[in-house]
Amino acid sequence: MDLIGWVIFIVALLFSVMLHETGHFVLAKRFGMKVTRYFVGFGPTLWSTRRGETEYGIKALPLGGFVKIVGMHSLDDPEDPADEPRSFRRKPAWQRIAVLCAGSFMHFLLAFLLIFGLALGVGIATDNTTQLGTISPCVAESSTALANGTCTKSDPASPAKQAGLRVGDTVTAFDGKPVSNWTQLGNAIRDSSPGSQVTITVRRDGRPVTLHTTLASISGRSGAYLGIAPAVLFQVPNPLRAVSYAGSTFGQVVTGSARAVAALPAALPKLFSKDRSSTPAGQVGSVVGAAEATGAAVAANVGWQYKVSFVLLLIASLNIFVGLVNMLPLLPMDGGHVAVIIYERIRAWLARLRGRPDPGLVDMAKLLPVSFSLFMVIIVVSVLLVLADVVNPVNLGGG
Repeated sequence: MDLIGWVIFIVALLFSVMLHETGHFVLAKRFGMKVTRYFVGFGPTLWSTRRGETEYGIKALPLGGFVKIVGMHSLDDPEDPADEPRSFRRKPAWQRIAVLCAGSFMHFLLAFLLIFGLALGVGIATDNTTQLGTISPCVAESSTALANGTCTKSDPASPAKQAGLRVGDTVTAFDGKPVSNWTQLGNAIRDSSPGSQVTITVRRDGRPVTLHTTLASISGRSGAYLGIAPAVLFQVPNPLRAVSYAGSTFGQVVTGSARAVAALPAALPKLFSKDRSSTPAGQVGSVVGAAEATGAAVAANVGWQYKVSFVLLLIASLNIFVGLVNMLPLLPMDGGHVAVIIYERIRAWLARLRGRPDPGLVDMAKLLPVSFSLFMVIIVVSVLLVLADVVNPVNLGGG
């Protein structure tokens, strides 16, 4: 099942790459630019075919893809001078910017459709329910052990286990007070005194069952401890609610991606530390870590809804992250080329105000050192993240 998860992730990644390049390709064609190559991957060519003026193919290394548009940069000269009028650089600035942004737009569109389809096809996950999804077997010796889900032979049985609670039970009352969601139930447990005896009323197989137990406490954790966690339920919304969910989830991923990028400088020194999971380094990872997470989710002993939800949200999040990073105003990313075009237009506008001729295109040869330096930084950071995910993976376990 781990292998199936890897295959799913790799196929999704290649599809995302193809979609990104298709965005550039379609819009460039739409604006009359000459596109000579459309390839997935880098390195030696495994297969290619020519249709009209464009060569389509697959390279040996599935690490990205590219579309070759004539005159994409000021350094590029068309093989045939007759192609110059159709070159990228001869088109209006807004068309060039649109073509550059089209790749990230396709990532964003795919992510939104995945989240929207997930809501309508599988449902929106909620854990604000009193149905039990986990019964802890013990009272962990500390909050750290609780977070890691570890028990020792000397740890006493949890109050939930002693009471006889079962996965699938729905708690309807705690110590005589009705509860209808996890917020109410969790607050009621935490507000109780450790060591106090309580009654728990549950609905089991359609019948009410009353159970009794004594609450415990865990070192480093405030409030009483019972040893339960809610089940994750999936509810299919109407289309309007699905759109709202997709929009809000998209926004949350954007915010999370921004935090991850901002935390990257602080995360790098901790990538290979033993406590990586509890540091900023635990919030960043590579495609290897994402593929591992996909494989673990597919292999997990959980319902199909959770598996599909996890995988689709992971793929959507990856597309949003890639789309955002690609639009950063840094060369060699598309956003860097957009910044260059905007600079050209501002420079041309200032020249007109002074009665001077348009300075024309930016000399990209002067920007090559900057572009190469940033490209090497991206490569080094990517390699470090991959190595960290291989030799020091993030512990995704929970309690």
